[in-house]
Amino acid sequence: MLLPQAKEVKLNGSGVSSNNNNKMALGKSIKMYLTIFVATTCVYMVLYQYHMSRQPLATNEVIKPPLYIITPTYRRPEQLAELTRLGYTLKHVLNLLWLVIEDANRTNPLVAHTLDRIGVPYEYLVAPMPEQYKLTKRAKPRGVSNRNRGLDYLRANATEGVLYFADDDNTYDINIFEQMRYTKKVSMWPVGLVTKTGVSSPIIREGKLEGYYDGWIGGRKYPVDMAGFAVSVKFLHERPQAKMPFKPGYEEDGFLRSLAPLDNAEIELLADECREILTWHTQTKKNSPALPLNMTRYGHTNLAFIEKLLVRP
Repeated sequence: MLLPQAKEVKLNGSGVSSNNNNKMALGKSIKMYLTIFVATTCVYMVLYQYHMSRQPLATNEVIKPPLYIITPTYRRPEQLAELTRLGYTLKHVLNLLWLVIEDANRTNPLVAHTLDRIGVPYEYLVAPMPEQYKLTKRAKPRGVSNRNRGLDYLRANATEGVLYFADDDNTYDINIFEQMRYTKKVSMWPVGLVTKTGVSSPIIREGKLEGYYDGWIGGRKYPVDMAGFAVSVKFLHERPQAKMPFKPGYEEDGFLRSLAPLDNAEIELLADECREILTWHTQTKKNSPALPLNMTRYGHTNLAFIEKLLVRP
């Protein structure tokens, strides 16, 4: 019977096998690398702590009070152009929600697409004018149902901040938005290009509100332009019955009266105490509806796509 042969082990001069030498060398290498790693980490941490100690302490970011911009709109050829112009003005204003409210029974995909493209945070709502006012042969109270719908939205969804009625055909210096956002109750300022006087403004004498300058007073307590005042949302909540009347020419006056009690001393005077004009009552030239596109001639051209973007009454 053959016995298994013994495995030959090579010994070095000291009688230690080469296998043991290899294990010892590997152990020393691992220990050396671990020592280097730990030392490097410690040096890095010391340097990081030193760097952080040299940085200024972070301050809490100041969050500005929110602005709620209520813009009534209605279907017409200039609608998208005017919303685009106003929207890119509002895009420069921080912490703002744009309430675009259309006098219609349903929203318009073209308007929604335009608002999406501009990129200002918005809510797109509808508020049709009541039928009894549509049928009248007298002046129609345009924008009233829209603005009152905006007030209802704020009562249900906002607790602080400032509301402002910004018509889509006006022109605004963005500085007025930063000034109005700290309104405590009601703030006012001049509006340019209004009636034959060229401006509608509070009259200030020795720092106090004395009266109003406007081309048409009409027996109004507050003969001001819609673009010339802002209201605190908190103050609005304290006046649950406040709303705008369906009375052409008296919309601003009726709304401000509904905020009573409101003392003249409580009205904040903006735009350097009403010595600057930062809003203008501009009006876009009215355009006739575009003629229908001749689809036989242009149906297979780019004009067929543009045709879909034209707003017609």
